[in-house]
Amino acid sequence: MAGLLLAAGEGARLGTPKALVEYAGERLVDRGVRLLEEGGCHPVVVVLGAATVQVRGAVTVRNPDWASGMGSSLRVGLAALPREAESVVIALVDQPFIGPGAVRALIASGAGLAVATYEGKRRNPVLIAREHFAEVAELAVGDVGARPFMKAHPELVTEVPCDEHGNPADIDTPQDLRLLEPS
Repeated sequence: MAGLLLAAGEGARLGTPKALVEYAGERLVDRGVRLLEEGGCHPVVVVLGAATVQVRGAVTVRNPDWASGMGSSLRVGLAALPREAESVVIALVDQPFIGPGAVRALIASGAGLAVATYEGKRRNPVLIAREHFAEVAELAVGDVGARPFMKAHPELVTEVPCDEHGNPADIDTPQDLRLLEPS
């Protein structure tokens, strides 16, 4: 089970690439790698773009077309996975409050296409079996990831409740950074 962390964006609304933002002394990119590793993924591939950083414990790849949106990063990441990876769990760098239990729950589902839900709503992370990589990549255009594939194949989707494994809140704006401050 491989892990894929999408961390290429410039964080336009935030004013800095999200991968570089720190929470509790840890960059969000490192936190995302740890989420996937502790959840049971190996290797972990990180897709970078707007910022180039060293990431310990992960393979990094650069998306030269990062400005076009998440779809291109997903395509670059899927193409970078080792051939022996039968499935991948995909996480986003800007969701630092999701715990590794969500990744473990997706893997334990045994599904070929699984999505974490919180309060009944589909969010991230997402698990995708290799047999779906080509079509997921084909449908990932602009600023969307696997959602078009899941919409096209609802019969394949397994929803995995992950409410007890964290909060899927995104860090998108300077106001959201307040969520990172200790209370």
